[in-house]
Formats: sequence, structure tokens, C-alpha cells
Amino acid sequence: MTARPGLHGFAFQTGDWRVRHRKLKRRLVGETEWLEFGGTCRAWEVMGGAGNFEEHFLDDPTGPYHATTMRRLDPASDRWSIWWFDSREAALGPPVQGRFEDGVGTFFGEDTLDGRPIEMRFIWSGISADAAQWEQAFSPDGGATWETNWIMRFERAG
Repeated sequence: MTARPGLHGFAFQTGDWRVRHRKLKRRLVGETEWLEFGGTCRAWEVMGGAGNFEEHFLDDPTGPYHATTMRRLDPASDRWSIWWFDSREAALGPPVQGRFEDGVGTFFGEDTLDGRPIEMRFIWSGISADAAQWEQAFSPDGGATWETNWIMRFERAG
């Protein structure tokens, strides 16, 4: 049996992390004020590396909360689907989908913000044994322009 190229794509994240968050106070309104705060993350693989979970605690100054990321590799396309959900909302939003190439993970999806459709982009970069970076960007115009609105810098705990 040949291993799938995307299998264990998120294995680098397994374990405990300290997370430094930097996110725009408001999104897609020309905001320039960033909120900076700490948090923690624990991640683990499931389904032999074809799935991954993250459990977050975010000490957001607007109100601390818990969140979870769920990821699943599609064996037919070798693309990952990523869902984020947190304690502030009951609904599970639509996934972003993509893959890792040359050490960078790029994932795209569609969502809504304040009732209007947007494109989402997640980028995983700077991945090493003890660090990684995730960033989120939104586009109001079908991907012609992007606003990076959230950056998480992960540092291995312990």
C-alpha cells in the first residue's frame, strides 16, 4: 500500500503549544487596530494521520473562549478540509480546503461576514519542530484583494 502524500500533513502540530494571537479588532472595514493576546493549544492526530484536532483556549481581551479545529484529509483529492468552531456560536461554519506544498499549507473557502459573501484563506508557514505560524485573510471581492485579519504564532510548550 502506498502512503498518500497528504497523510500526516498536520503531524507537526501534535502536542502542546503557547500561542500568540494578533487579530484585527474589526474585519473588512479598513480597521488598523490590532488586538494582541495569548492562548494555548493542544493538537493530536486521529484516523492514522488522516485527521487532526486542535483544542484552543484564547485569552481574547473581548472575552476569553474555547475553540476547536477539526481537519480531515480527502483520500480521493489529497486535500484537507478544515472546520473551526468555538464556544461563542453553536453553528459549524463551512470548511476551507487545500494542501501543503513546499512546506506551506494554503487553504481556501467561502463564508459570510455580516451577511455578505466572502472568500477565506488560511496559510500555515514557518513550520519547524518548535514553531509554526497560521494566518487568516478575508476577501470581499472573490479573491482580487485580501485582508489578513488574524495571525497565530505557535511556540512549542514544555
